[in-house]
Amino acid sequence: MVTACTAQALPESRMQGKSQRFVELDFFRGLVLLIIVVDHIGGSMVSRFTLHAFALNDAAEVFVFLGGFATATAYVSLASRQSESVARGRFVRRSFEIYRAFLVTAALMLLASFVLRPFYGSAPNLATSDLDSLMSAPVASIADILLFKRQPYLAAVLPMYAFFALAVPLLLPLARSKPWLLLGGSVVLWALAPELGDYLPSVDDNLWDFNPAAWQLMFVLGVLARCQPIYQRVSSHRFGWVVSVAALAIVAGMAYYKLLVLPGAIDSDFKRNLAGARVANFLAIAWLAANLVRYGIVKQIAPRLPWVGAVGRDGMVCFVAGTVISLVVDSVLFTLTGGYINVPLGFAADAVAISLLLAVPQLRRPLVHAITPKPALDTGTRARSAR
Repeated sequence: MVTACTAQALPESRMQGKSQRFVELDFFRGLVLLIIVVDHIGGSMVSRFTLHAFALNDAAEVFVFLGGFATATAYVSLASRQSESVARGRFVRRSFEIYRAFLVTAALMLLASFVLRPFYGSAPNLATSDLDSLMSAPVASIADILLFKRQPYLAAVLPMYAFFALAVPLLLPLARSKPWLLLGGSVVLWALAPELGDYLPSVDDNLWDFNPAAWQLMFVLGVLARCQPIYQRVSSHRFGWVVSVAALAIVAGMAYYKLLVLPGAIDSDFKRNLAGARVANFLAIAWLAANLVRYGIVKQIAPRLPWVGAVGRDGMVCFVAGTVISLVVDSVLFTLTGGYINVPLGFAADAVAISLLLAVPQLRRPLVHAITPKPALDTGTRARSAR
């Protein structure tokens, strides 16, 4: 079953050596992380041309979907090389790693807000409320963060990922053997998500920015895309082109609606509970992106932009670093411009934020290499080395 699942990946399984990584996957993940950084800078100029500007969904759907795809890839590879039990144990541990990343990100959001507030106190995205609570009631505030009741600013996306990783040992076997059961259960859970969201732990009745009961649908779709040959079967059919035309029509129609019809402000539930229109818009875009992969276009682009793929390979570290980068750059830009659009400063802020994020994996690798203990050589090896 594992072998079958591996063979049912994208049309062309393009991997790099023994790492079993898709070149396209790393490229898309890196690109999405760069987009997320600029999308959280209010005065960004680049964000005027990113996904959310012309679609009802944004980079969040892509990020979660790719997370499901990457998770399935890693699980299948580990299960085939070792065993199912090893793969299950790895993703239970992964859940705790994501929880730790959430705590680190929350602490960085609070620390950055504390440092920035005296100079950029008018910036709208500083975690001032959580910071004030921490100052007035530190023990209770820390307990709230540990229990996910408080999720300072951009740390809010990580709690649902911890739940998803914990559910992987259940999701992957179903994705391989009973995909329609998994999809049906996921859709039912998504439909019930608005009611279930009220039971999530929170303080002062603040709802989570991302309702995991809703967003699990994106994660499950990513898992199914990796484990089932749905795209291959449909695209290879003689009428497969009709689906591509329909996807293009949906993307164009949604862009028209977003740009010319939709009011400027949308209720936060539209994103929190993953509205159906967002899902439909994403699926149409994903189908067109899959066509780019199928015809080798992304494979040709990715080697020319290796730094983007490097960000994708160090996804967790770059996400955490990106939260700090976007908060700092957004706060400085907001103060310099008074909250108004300034084209030169907006582009300058984009350049700074993108450059800093691209530098993260380049700086991290030599640092990790320097602090990683070197394996001790045995006597025979030392003697051979000396000769």
